[in-house]
Amino acid sequence: MNPALHAAIAAGSASRWENVRADFPILHQQVHDKPLVYLDNAATAQKPRAVIDALVRFYERDNSNVHRGLHALSMRATDAYEGARARVAQFINAADPAEIIFTRGTTESVNLVARSLAAGLKPGDVILCTEMEHHSNLVPWQQAARLSGAELKFVPVLGADAEGGLDLAALDSLLTPQVKVFAFTHISNTLGCINPVAELCRRARAVGALSVVDAAQSIGHGPFDVRALGADYVAFSGHKMCGPTAIGALIARPGLLDAMPPFLGGGEMIESVSFLQSSWREAPWRFEAGTPPIAQAIGLAAACRYLDSIGLDHIAARDAALTAALKSSLASIPGLRIVGPPHERGSLVSFVMDQAHPHDLVTFAGEKGLCLRGGHHCTQPLMRKLGLPGTVRASLYFYNSFDEIDAATRILADAGRYFA
Repeated sequence: MNPALHAAIAAGSASRWENVRADFPILHQQVHDKPLVYLDNAATAQKPRAVIDALVRFYERDNSNVHRGLHALSMRATDAYEGARARVAQFINAADPAEIIFTRGTTESVNLVARSLAAGLKPGDVILCTEMEHHSNLVPWQQAARLSGAELKFVPVLGADAEGGLDLAALDSLLTPQVKVFAFTHISNTLGCINPVAELCRRARAVGALSVVDAAQSIGHGPFDVRALGADYVAFSGHKMCGPTAIGALIARPGLLDAMPPFLGGGEMIESVSFLQSSWREAPWRFEAGTPPIAQAIGLAAACRYLDSIGLDHIAARDAALTAALKSSLASIPGLRIVGPPHERGSLVSFVMDQAHPHDLVTFAGEKGLCLRGGHHCTQPLMRKLGLPGTVRASLYFYNSFDEIDAATRILADAGRYFA
């Protein structure tokens, strides 16, 4: 996309983005008698009326368990649930809805892969992660290493503030035939670094390693083509993309799921059970033991439809324009230092302020109606490497406004003076 077109889409007409913002009931309130400024979207995104209505409609009209009943409600619920799987597949350009396992989110998805793959790992094998991983894409691999005897290694980050992103040159020595799994984030939830997923997946495949991508911070922020990325496994959470909480997905390259043992056992995932042994259904259903997140999956499908109605290209351009404005505005505050890449980044800005601890800053901001996130952001090893107690994170989505960026900057500037 050329820069002029990018800028035009990002700015759009003020009325167009105001209309989009009007779709989100929660945004139109006051907190502590101050207008709400919600800049905590990396933790969870807000829900449009279309998603809320889809949940209400299911509970009012179709609420029933799926796959098991022969009555009208169960059949409608089953159609809606499996229809949601097909809608998610369309949203990410998966080859087949059967590649998609519904989970509670990214954390459960990565745990599913890690526990299943651990059965095939052994001493001498290597699991490669990066130093910027969220605990959800680190702790499961620690557990897999302990179970299997495999070794954990890490791709380092570059620079005192990780402004250089991943040290891709280190892959030449780290990504060896001993590596069986390479797990990494698409966009760092702490730094905003955008990692070259397609390149990393290609390099993993060249040495026979399986790639596992945490897409929690990229899903819903722009066009997402799982086939173009070339990953073996991709995990994401619905609540980061305007969907309900407690729903996400694991997407696997065709054929991989058939070779994986199930993660959980119980109802729905079985084909046949005797007192001494059981056999499993085909994928994806053998990974969805028990009553699945039916309403949540339907809400996730509604979120996919809503985001597609706006246009993922438009969302990406809007996010980029807002993030550039936020970064530039925050850089003008005395004593504030931005952490992470200086140029292209995801729609978040992490920073520290000389005058105050991150927890004190977000508490001060919260009293003014500004919602930020402060702490280690579930990346404790990264924070230790950077020598930081934590950062403050301001994270944006397309329904935010430039007026909110101005308000956030004023509040944080006031905080700097207050704590000085």
